[in-house]
Amino acid sequence: MATLGHIARESSDVTRLAQFYKEVFGFEEIESPDFGDLKVVWLNLPGAFAMHIIQRNTSTNLPEGPFSATSAVRDPSHLPMGHHICFSVSNFDSFLRSLKEKGIETFQKSLPDGKVKQVFFFDPDGNGLEVASRSES
Repeated sequence: MATLGHIARESSDVTRLAQFYKEVFGFEEIESPDFGDLKVVWLNLPGAFAMHIIQRNTSTNLPEGPFSATSAVRDPSHLPMGHHICFSVSNFDSFLRSLKEKGIETFQKSLPDGKVKQVFFFDPDGNGLEVASRSES
């Protein structure tokens, strides 16, 4: 049986991106190996998975973020059918308020049956994110 080990994200500012994931989702910084000149920050979301934030290497020619792979549009309403990572939270409405307080642009919707609320947004590097929660029935 497979489980998710970690997700890796490249960033030109690993400290800024790590801080975003710590503040928004509650990731905790954990010890990371010393890769010499390559700056990395390893994070862990207790009970879930780890995230490795790696200094961008421009020689790899990878896109800066999924939004830039086909266009430079950073419109969160495009994310439901695009590349994104989905998290779930226990109190969706409280989480949504915290995003608004941070000034993060969002797009909200629900699944057709109305049982799952969703909010889509970007991290500071343009990676698509979704937060979903089952509504109280």
